[in-house]
Amino acid sequence: EWRKGLFWPRVSETSVSGSVCGQQCLESTGYPPLQEVCLHQEGQEAKTEAQEESRFQYSFQDEEDMFMVVDLLLGGDLRYHLQQNVHFTEGAVKLYICELALALEYLQRYHIIHRDIKPDNILLDEHGHVHITDFNIATVVKGAEKASSMAGTKPYMAPEVFQVYVDGGPGYSYPVDWWSLGVTAYELLRGWRPYEIHSATSIDEILNMFKVEHVHYSSTWCKGMVALLKKLLTKDPESRLSSLSDIQSSPYLADMNWDAVFKKALMPGFVPNKGRLNCDPTFELEEMILESKPLHKKKKRLAKHRSKDSRKDSCSLNGHLQQCLEAVRKDFIIFNREKLRRQQGQDGQCSEFEGRVGSQTSSKIQDGRNNNILTHTCPGGCSS
Repeated sequence: EWRKGLFWPRVSETSVSGSVCGQQCLESTGYPPLQEVCLHQEGQEAKTEAQEESRFQYSFQDEEDMFMVVDLLLGGDLRYHLQQNVHFTEGAVKLYICELALALEYLQRYHIIHRDIKPDNILLDEHGHVHITDFNIATVVKGAEKASSMAGTKPYMAPEVFQVYVDGGPGYSYPVDWWSLGVTAYELLRGWRPYEIHSATSIDEILNMFKVEHVHYSSTWCKGMVALLKKLLTKDPESRLSSLSDIQSSPYLADMNWDAVFKKALMPGFVPNKGRLNCDPTFELEEMILESKPLHKKKKRLAKHRSKDSRKDSCSLNGHLQQCLEAVRKDFIIFNREKLRRQQGQDGQCSEFEGRVGSQTSSKIQDGRNNNILTHTCPGGCSS
């Protein structure tokens, strides 16, 4: 399981293009499973041209850490804006749903289930468009394969995820992300979630809520929005809206220009204040205060470490952990998006996804933060 403390955000300027990006640092001594390191990078590389995710730009490593460089998004996450009592209009949430639907469809094409869609993991750019981030507990499923781990953040997890944990069930797939989208949209509109679920709520209590409680929709919301949310919050995954075509067929979105959504040509209903930090600085300062190996002291620390190479063998890690680290370092691919662009030529290539969206269009409040869980329940033969 990824531990969030292993990732530290940084702002960096690339020497290749001079563009400013966000940099994530993964402490290699944390030893996350190799499969999950590769999955995280696979998910980032798969979406290098996607519009609604924080795009992967570069990756590299040194003796202590592995680094991933992604787009710098300065608008803050939706959780922060909820905590600042921002009122999101129906129009704003309607556009968010459409942009996130494009993102989820894109991930689906690469067989990726995000499993942790929530306001904390939806970032705004300076213009107010949404981007999905944090693939810490994402998983890849192929063909008819199902996931079976109880993974996610409880208030946003679909009923079938809990059911699999309780009775083994047939597993779950992409519809769990669309349920989370419904919960998120509801929360943005109302200020609280459709079910009173918290990180400490037991699974039995949660399943009982799904059985006996009914979601209450505000009488001030238009009927189209209510109908769309009901379809996203359908407990049966087989009946739930769970694809871009399902969303596009909704009467409420019949007037939506999907080409304009894809190109980010529509004006969002909420634009972050460019003169503000748009985040809680206490979280950004956490590494400098608490981390035992802060990045701002790396240069001095590495110089000291290299001077003691002669004693390295006597205090090295045990054999198994050292093998794990070497395997991760070996499989961690160095990636340079600028170099890839140059190889593809000056004109570039339109993504297959853009063409597909175009053809489809023409034919028609604190509790959720960092409480994601990952519990393996499948004895074998299925994806995590």
